[in-house]
Amino acid sequence: MQNFNNYDLLTTALRQRRQKLASLIDFPVILWSGSSISRNYPALKFPFRASSHFLYFAGLPLENAAIRLESGKLELFLDDALPSSTLWHGEMPKRAEIAALIGADADFPMAQLKLRSANAATITVQDSLIQSQQSQMLDRPLTPSKSPVGIDLELTKAIISLRLTQDAASLAELRSAAAVTVEAHKAGMAATGTAQIEAGVRAAMESVIISQNMTTAYPSIVTVHGEILHSEHYHHTLQAGDLLLADVGAETSTGWAADVTRTWPVSGKFSPTQRAIYEVVLAAHDACIDKISPGVEYQDIHLLAARIMAAGLVDLGILRGNVEDLVAMDAHALFFVHGIGHLIGLDVHDMEDLGDLAGYEAGRVRSSRFGLEFLRLNRVLQEGMLVSIEPGFYQVPAILNNPEIRTKCKDFVKWDELEKFADVRGIRIEDDILVTNKGREVLTAKLPTKAMEIEELLR
Repeated sequence: MQNFNNYDLLTTALRQRRQKLASLIDFPVILWSGSSISRNYPALKFPFRASSHFLYFAGLPLENAAIRLESGKLELFLDDALPSSTLWHGEMPKRAEIAALIGADADFPMAQLKLRSANAATITVQDSLIQSQQSQMLDRPLTPSKSPVGIDLELTKAIISLRLTQDAASLAELRSAAAVTVEAHKAGMAATGTAQIEAGVRAAMESVIISQNMTTAYPSIVTVHGEILHSEHYHHTLQAGDLLLADVGAETSTGWAADVTRTWPVSGKFSPTQRAIYEVVLAAHDACIDKISPGVEYQDIHLLAARIMAAGLVDLGILRGNVEDLVAMDAHALFFVHGIGHLIGLDVHDMEDLGDLAGYEAGRVRSSRFGLEFLRLNRVLQEGMLVSIEPGFYQVPAILNNPEIRTKCKDFVKWDELEKFADVRGIRIEDDILVTNKGREVLTAKLPTKAMEIEELLR
């Protein structure tokens, strides 16, 4: 079983979360943790990751477990390990010990869950096997977590309202993940001078995370092809003149995430064109962070990034026209194709399994505009929210080489000027920002963003 840094802080927070949930709903809730998934034979399994909604109230990544919540109380359902498993896995804590650690009010074997499942709400997990178990236990069909109905919808809305902001226990874990992530990025920069391929830098970064008994919060992106937003290939050779984009974040043993991106030159020094684009992205990054404060619309922060990106590209001669007009026609989105960021918490894109129910304020719907359709968060910022800020510039061939797009954009994109920036495939700069009562706190501030400071780290 994984260890938590401070069990007193954990159990206090878990009790408070249960009480807050009880103040919002008046029916029982059952949440499942999930189970390991086998790869190519039963005993060889993928790493287990418990459901984040289970983790939020149970605290520990227990496999094949469920919790029942009602009136602020928690019942744990978990089978003790079989005696035969000791040979392979060592002595495991008994259910009663685990129940005491998480402050459960009662504990039962899984077989008794059916007896306690009447009229309970749930959130559908991603695992199809557990989905089937949920449906059988509750004796009703379930809808996907992005489209719950009835009491499941009421539960989902209640959990969203709780998880939108972070308490003391979650912040302790999030700070830990952020600190390890900062050190991982520094290790990646240090390894760049000797690494032959992207995998060498990835190994240096992930070894720091593993050494702290953490895992990566998502598949690491370490690539010289920064125009591929979620590249998960690491075989490309590192060559002088390349930019290396590293989007790597740690996840604590109890599931709390960090999400950081830096882009640096393989040679140790940005070329003039690379630095020019980098400064545009950094200007958007810094201005957006400075804008973060309670009461601010997150979409306004995204549009601020869009204006700064458009203005910077006009100054560089890549775009022509009035900045406001360019943003209105989504000219910036030819290069800045995604949203400015997202919630961070137990998931790196927190609660994204709940779709726009979590990311969007009630009554708001996702835009069909090219420049807004990938915005993951559209809410008024509140004290206690943790969000990412991650502007970027990408030369995506599928977009920029599309004849229809090139014809449509001929009046405001200077294609000949853009060719001068061919050594900039992709640049992204991302940090994790906590909304505070005074404005903001950058949890990842110890990792430099300025071009000169990054060059110094590379040296």
